[in-house]
Amino acid sequence: MRVLMFGWEFPPKIYGGLAVASYGITKGLSLQPDMETIFCLPKPTGEEETFLKIVGMNQVPIVYKGHDYEYVKHRMPVYMTPEDYYHYRDHIYADFSYMHTNDMGCMEFAGGYPGNLHEEINNFSIISGVVARAEQFDIIHAHDWLTYPAGVHAKMVSGKPLCIHVHATDFDRSRGKVNPTVYSIEKNGMDHADCIMCVSELTRQTVIKEYHQDPRKCFAMHNAVYPLSQDLLDIPRPDHSKEKVVTFLGRITMQKGPEYFVEAAALVLQRTHNIRFCMAGSGDMLEAMIDLVAQRGIADRFHFPGFQRGRQVYETYKNSDVFVMPSVSEPFGIAPLEAMQCGTPSIISKQSGCGEILDKVIKVDYWDIHAMADAIYSICTNQSLFKYLQEEGMKEVNEITWEKVGLRIRKLYNQCLGIN
Repeated sequence: MRVLMFGWEFPPKIYGGLAVASYGITKGLSLQPDMETIFCLPKPTGEEETFLKIVGMNQVPIVYKGHDYEYVKHRMPVYMTPEDYYHYRDHIYADFSYMHTNDMGCMEFAGGYPGNLHEEINNFSIISGVVARAEQFDIIHAHDWLTYPAGVHAKMVSGKPLCIHVHATDFDRSRGKVNPTVYSIEKNGMDHADCIMCVSELTRQTVIKEYHQDPRKCFAMHNAVYPLSQDLLDIPRPDHSKEKVVTFLGRITMQKGPEYFVEAAALVLQRTHNIRFCMAGSGDMLEAMIDLVAQRGIADRFHFPGFQRGRQVYETYKNSDVFVMPSVSEPFGIAPLEAMQCGTPSIISKQSGCGEILDKVIKVDYWDIHAMADAIYSICTNQSLFKYLQEEGMKEVNEITWEKVGLRIRKLYNQCLGIN
């Protein structure tokens, strides 16, 4: 089976959980011997892994240019051969000469989330029409609202079934103050989809209620984690017998509830001074959180190390005695699973989708800063509780694998295609 997949992020370029989930899903699918994935990205780095076919949408022509073979070979990156370029060029379906293209007839992408994001989403969907005409595939899979227009276009062109993957909705990102443009893109993608995979039952219910979707085509498809490499497993845990470290790691935005973490920290520090707090990440609420820490008089116990990447993320988890995810609305939330893999007990909000599959964590309402503070204090001062959550948490999370997710996704593909 061949899947035409549209995504906005993929390792090694990671902006957030979407890249991690896209990698896990495609890797899980690749373990099935008859499964092939064509993964379309706005702007690949060229360093992506080769277990799937990567298509850089910035290398797919939409305007005919009569370049010779050597010129094309010189201009194309390693993952796009001149043969690929000519094959896509043969499937240009309209006159796009009015669009802004480069010397190869291709559109440039900034990659990530630039100021002209909506323009890039539209350009991505135009190019998807060329790819959908040129490639042979059985089913389409589009990740998050950024690629829904591309998925819908590919379905119109090919007549193949469309699966969309809802990693978050604008209700999660905006705390209910929904952007009407984003909502309409999300709703259009859902209306055209034959199958809607939601990262949790929480998200599935939002899709059914707020986007008025048929429950029979909506399925909860929880995320997972990949086993840690030996290199990451070998990162030592520092001795914190004198001072404990409690960590928040993620985007410092309204959705993630960072202010509740700060308020809970202030309550904990009224009881003890042997705990340090770390808020790792970046986001539009970072300065407000620094101000709040200062107002609460706990700046000497608080650290803001900034955005963490790659190995740094796991060093941060290993350097923590407690991981806290106080999200106001978290469709899934992979971070607690990663922390548990590192042997760090986790506290999560009851408003987090991952709580549907995790038992060996402490769950509190995001707004209940007293319960959150009690949980932090208990894990930091009760060695037996720390050990129990550490050991049982690692066992639990090691059973949550992308391979199992890949098998569940394959089952839904078969259902869409009418295969028993």
